[in-house]
Amino acid sequence: MGFRLKTSKKTKEIFEEVGSSSNLKPFALSKIAIALSLKDDNSIDLYEETDTNGLELQRSTVTGEFDNMYKSLMEVNLNKHLTDDEYYPLYTKKHIDKGAEILQNLYKYSGGNLERFLKTLTQKGDVSI
Repeated sequence: MGFRLKTSKKTKEIFEEVGSSSNLKPFALSKIAIALSLKDDNSIDLYEETDTNGLELQRSTVTGEFDNMYKSLMEVNLNKHLTDDEYYPLYTKKHIDKGAEILQNLYKYSGGNLERFLKTLTQKGDVSI
């Protein structure tokens, strides 16, 4: 059973960039990234990111009391059962890394403004906040 994961270096850079102007911390950005990745139509299995030179994130910080919900959402998204080791860190890392790229694009689209970014997310129905 995994309790930590390491993001890609690119995800770390995205979280630092967005976090510095929005004051959102990596644990919050990782939750948004997972939601954006789950919403995306492209299969997560096509996303092969092996870079682990980024942030180290603790399972309790990322999923917290909603750990079972995150696992269930990922299983529904994949249409298959995940072992605990597949769920965290493997698929959680994939969703964070994939979602970070989507998050970065949406944040840039909003002009780097947190209020517009959150409004964009909620208006498009991309994420429930």
